[in-house]
Amino acid sequence: MRARLLAGILLLAAPLAVRADEPQPKFDYAAERAAIARYQDADQRLQDVGWQLASANAPFCQKVTPSIGLQLQDMASYGAPAVARAVLGLKRDFAVQTAARGSPAALTGAFTRNREVIGLVALDPNSLPAGGRFDWQRLKQVHDHAEDLLKARGNVTITFADGDKVLVESVPVCATRFELMGDGDKAVADGERVVIGMGFPAFAYQEEAVFAGLVAHELAHNVLGHDAWLDRNGRKGKHVRVIEREADRLIPWLLANAGYDPEAGVTFMTRWGSQHDSGLKYRRKHEGWDERAEAIAAEVRLVRELLEREGKADWATHFRREIDPAGGLVRAPRR
Repeated sequence: MRARLLAGILLLAAPLAVRADEPQPKFDYAAERAAIARYQDADQRLQDVGWQLASANAPFCQKVTPSIGLQLQDMASYGAPAVARAVLGLKRDFAVQTAARGSPAALTGAFTRNREVIGLVALDPNSLPAGGRFDWQRLKQVHDHAEDLLKARGNVTITFADGDKVLVESVPVCATRFELMGDGDKAVADGERVVIGMGFPAFAYQEEAVFAGLVAHELAHNVLGHDAWLDRNGRKGKHVRVIEREADRLIPWLLANAGYDPEAGVTFMTRWGSQHDSGLKYRRKHEGWDERAEAIAAEVRLVRELLEREGKADWATHFRREIDPAGGLVRAPRR
């Protein structure tokens, strides 16, 4: 996997369709270009939705970070950097990966896919030494530098290989990284990141709001502090079940603030759960998909009432917690 960043946020990506333990074959450049494009398209979709959720819900998140919605790529993170450069038509290693829709980077119109980058303020990322194949550490170093610049200055000047320079001002977003894995069908959150594999079924859902239901569920884990709570209280089945239920219930709140129909959370859980609920083993740490859909639907009603009354779904104030983020379980009756 290679590392990527959304304005200081690390993203994992897939290497070229070449195994590291095999001798270098002759490459089908058209096939490789198509494979990279498919990955970038999926990555763009995740970043667009992630940005919309994280930026719109920033007023309610305890932890926020400055972001411009820009994601870079480094050819050194591929298994065959020279081939990657040739496939993408690059002379150097660093280029634009995505600019999240509606983000400050995207609104400039300058950050087109695969446009070469030679400067972040005073640093030319291409001047940094790279390791061997699949080197993601250099890209992380550059992204950490970008994040530090945004935290210190509130903006960053990006220089392109053609000499153009663009100054971009940051905005606050919920402090979560969105990562796309090139293989696998899992979706997880670890307190700082949301990691989704390209094989997750929701990537096949055409409606963006339904796909956003998946991303919102994972983002909910992070903004509600679930991973840290499990670290303190233990990862027993009953504990996982309660934090999964909380994450489900927060989905429509996050969707509504981002401009999506909160009912899309119910649609996501019904569509995904009815086809992919993995039975009794899965239910040791999750309720059945039908119960989960019902819990989300109950929150949709509350969200709609709040939107009508207050014009926003202030979950920091009105969402009923089932855990104490700084303690254990909250002994409150379930709805």
